[in-house]
Amino acid sequence: MNNNYVVIMAGGIGSRFWPGSRTQRPKQFLDILGVGKSLIQLTFDRFNKICPAENIFVVTNAQYQQQVLEHLPALQPHQVLCEPSRNNTAPCIAYAAFKLQQLNPEANFVVTPSDHVILKEELFVKKINASLEFVAQKDAILTLGIQPTNPNTGYGYIHFDTEGEDPFHKVQQFTEKPNLENAKKFVASGEYLWNAGIFIWNASTLLKSFQLHAPSIYYLFSKGRDLFNTNKEQEFIDQHYPQSPNISIDYAIMEKADNIYTLPADIGWSDLGTWGSLHIESSKDEQQNVINSPNPDLVMPLDTKNCMIRTPKDKLIILKDLDDYIIVDEGDVLMIYPKTKEQEIKGITKEITKKFGDRFS
Repeated sequence: MNNNYVVIMAGGIGSRFWPGSRTQRPKQFLDILGVGKSLIQLTFDRFNKICPAENIFVVTNAQYQQQVLEHLPALQPHQVLCEPSRNNTAPCIAYAAFKLQQLNPEANFVVTPSDHVILKEELFVKKINASLEFVAQKDAILTLGIQPTNPNTGYGYIHFDTEGEDPFHKVQQFTEKPNLENAKKFVASGEYLWNAGIFIWNASTLLKSFQLHAPSIYYLFSKGRDLFNTNKEQEFIDQHYPQSPNISIDYAIMEKADNIYTLPADIGWSDLGTWGSLHIESSKDEQQNVINSPNPDLVMPLDTKNCMIRTPKDKLIILKDLDDYIIVDEGDVLMIYPKTKEQEIKGITKEITKKFGDRFS
């Protein structure tokens, strides 16, 4: 266990969850499920069953450092890695890998988003522990695979060898966000899994992959190899991190490496990427409405069904004849939008920023 670490990525804005998620208060810091804990707190609690708090690190944008420490008081400031710019997942994972390898040359670690839902946590813990043992013994990059339920074009797809080393399977090909036609073929074949965005690897194995497949990132961060875990680390990161390319780990490594494995995992996973996905994962009333409110008795959905309804405290909300809508009232913003068109919300936030500046972003 002393060689096992967890890196939680928590620097995103969650723009598809606007107006609940804002630049100053993104969704990972919200109690979006109405359970009394933020998504990042739920993620920390889940992984604290796998390794001690001192082995859990968070990578986030510098502006969220204090929020991370407030939500996760078990962490020390040095466990919060602060990005000076948003350059996607490959640079932030490389940063974590260099830091952990310098801290412990034998480090194995899990990289996870901060805002996913895992319903089967006991099984999840078993899968992660088995995965950490696997990468400690094998030169492998491992990702959890989820059985697809629809031809979603927003996920990466894993084409895996079904005759592989059970329960771990060699990945034949990794395709990031295919078009709809290909996604339909992938799902129909039964030979593909969704990539859950939860990766497990040995730090040295991963850095070899960066050196081979993303050398510009590798050599940029290797300049600070002797500075990680010293009082000069942040100064180095502030100077060099913005020079890294804006690229995801999927494009930088996963589509290129030949030592990728997957572990199929029926863990009740959802990436909670949109209001619609929250509607799917939440408890519903008899009309299939989800009422996310501090005062649910003040919400009156009349002849209203299949809606995602989020309202503020002490506000009476009356809805009539709505079907399949997102209704989000954040006090300064009221959004009523067809659930079938929710992918447009991210684009609308850009238009709102153009018109009103940062007032509602």
